[in-house]
Amino acid sequence: MNTMIAEDMMTVINSRTSVRHYDKTVKITKEELSEILTNTTNAPSAWNLQHWHFTVFHSEEAKQKLLPVAYNQSQIVESSAVVAILGDLEANENTDLVYDPLVQAGHLKAEIKETLAGQISRAYTDNVFARDAAFTNASLAAMQLMIIAKAKGYDTCAIGGFNKEQFTKEFSISERYVPIMLISIGKAVKPAHKSNRLELDQVSTWL
Repeated sequence: MNTMIAEDMMTVINSRTSVRHYDKTVKITKEELSEILTNTTNAPSAWNLQHWHFTVFHSEEAKQKLLPVAYNQSQIVESSAVVAILGDLEANENTDLVYDPLVQAGHLKAEIKETLAGQISRAYTDNVFARDAAFTNASLAAMQLMIIAKAKGYDTCAIGGFNKEQFTKEFSISERYVPIMLISIGKAVKPAHKSNRLELDQVSTWL
C-alpha cells in the first residue's frame, strides 16, 4: 500500500469519534449517502453472504418518526441522516445470488459452489448460529460505514439505545431482519467529549 494512503487511513481511524451533537443546517445528499453505503457493502462477511440491510432515515419527517423509538435522543433529528443496521437472519437465501454470477463468469467451479451451498445450508439449520452470524457480520458493515463516513468528512455515532420491538413494528421490518444499531451521520457542531482507551496489555493476551 502507498505510504501516504496508509497514513491517511490511520488518520481517519484515529480521528473517528462518537459525535452526539450535529450541525442541523448540514444536509447530506442521497447521492453522497448512497456512495457511503455502496462502499459499506464491501465489508467482509462469512461466505460473502452479506448479512446486512440498511433502513435509511434521510428526510426530516422520517427522523421525526424515529425520534420517539430512539428514546428522544436529540442526535436523531440533529444529524443529517440516520442509518439503521439490520442483520439478516436468512442470509443463506443469498447463496445463489452471490455464487451463481461467479460460476457463470468462470471464476468458480460449479462443484465448489455446491459444496459451499451445502455448508451454508447445514449451518443455517441452527437458529442460534443464524442470529450470531447476523449480528457479527452486520456489525462489520457498521464499522466500515463509520470509517467511510469519516473519510468523506462526516461524523457518526453508533446508537444501541432504541426500542427494537417498536422499531420493527413502526417501520414494518420483515422477520428476516433483526435491528442491531442506529448510526447517526452529520457534521459535528462541537468536538466529541474526551475518552480514553485501555492499554493494550489490559485488552490482550499473547500466547
